[in-house]
Amino acid sequence: MSGQSLLVPGELSPARSVPGNIRRPEYVGRPGPKPYTGPEVQSPETVEAMRVAGRIAAQAMAEAAKLIEPGVTTDALDKVAHEYMCDHGAYPSTLGYRGFPKSLCSSVNEVICHGIPDSTVLRDGDIVNLDVTAYIGGVHGDNNATYLCGDVDEESRLLVERTREALNRAIKAVKPGRQINVIGRVIESYAKRFGYGVVRDFTGHGINSSFHSGLIIPHYDSPHATTVIEPGMTFTIEPMLTLGTHEYDMWADGWTVVTKDRKRTAQFEHTLVVTDTGADILTLP
Repeated sequence: MSGQSLLVPGELSPARSVPGNIRRPEYVGRPGPKPYTGPEVQSPETVEAMRVAGRIAAQAMAEAAKLIEPGVTTDALDKVAHEYMCDHGAYPSTLGYRGFPKSLCSSVNEVICHGIPDSTVLRDGDIVNLDVTAYIGGVHGDNNATYLCGDVDEESRLLVERTREALNRAIKAVKPGRQINVIGRVIESYAKRFGYGVVRDFTGHGINSSFHSGLIIPHYDSPHATTVIEPGMTFTIEPMLTLGTHEYDMWADGWTVVTKDRKRTAQFEHTLVVTDTGADILTLP
């Protein structure tokens, strides 16, 4: 694996503003969201609204990813995604969610998830995950992907490639009538072929008018994930695979999650709707 030094917190820039005409999620300015009490199966109208939100999130992530190269700060990536979403009438869902201060999550190298964009400068050989969620039309669309920065070592490149493949295999496993745990079973069995750890405590989730509806999508074979998949359900799958342990530490910021052994980790995510025969990806640019 790359001999890069471990990540340390950088300096935060001031909060970015969102035009007043853009609708905010209900949790903005509050300590947390209201509990979701609606259905996990969504109407066709809600699904189509989520497709719009998902497309904007995917395009915002793609625009930010164009900047990834040695010397660029993670805050610069946040600025691009923020401006793209606002320019397209969407609110960056993470901004103000339970106090999160930025418009995307940027998770570099050993950061599993929820890294906060700041003055951290990307280095040659880094891998960086961008997690972008857009809110428009009263619904959210959530996606993430891990990108290579410069000349990345073979072990890290394979981790990224195989994490993407784990997500693809999990999406293909989604079928009405199956239990949710089929998703984690497919991911875990694939990851074990390469000796990768599968993060257990951070999961996929139901998503709709709520950022996190309460439906849990484990990425390992959980005996408790017995909810039956139904057409019209909307949720994310977002496996996090590691080169070592699945155990983690949390930074003092209360958000940044790093592998306990500080080995590298990768993640990919899509928002899906269950169809009569499988799953349709809502987060396509």
